[in-house]
Amino acid sequence: MEPSYRIVPPSQIKTASISDTAGSLGLHDTLQYGLRSIATETRGGEFENRIAKWEETQDNARLNMLANLYGPSAPMRLLMERQIVSNPHMPGMPQSNIHLDILMGRDETLEANDFFLGMESGPPLSIHNEMEKKLRL
Repeated sequence: MEPSYRIVPPSQIKTASISDTAGSLGLHDTLQYGLRSIATETRGGEFENRIAKWEETQDNARLNMLANLYGPSAPMRLLMERQIVSNPHMPGMPQSNIHLDILMGRDETLEANDFFLGMESGPPLSIHNEMEKKLRL
């Protein structure tokens, strides 16, 4: 956890140029670097990097504010609690980890997986069979 108050992730622009893959004549070296395409040269744009690191940056800012308000033990305790509740519990029960959602601050948000991830296959027929599968009995 680096101390930062960023709300938006930093932009990490990767620029791909012909000089990166050029051979001795200044042309793209296809045998060594593969076929040249626009998709590989523009992959990892600024917007994609920011979206990929959005939640991590927000969480980092929250933990830094907690450390400044309540001392360094508050974020450490929160991280330990997250680690404890992130382990799966009963194997036969639906995988809804409400404890982790509360600790991450996601309990007041609605996402697509809140509606579409659930009881598609129905409840297990027997929790005892599920426990035997997990414990290899």
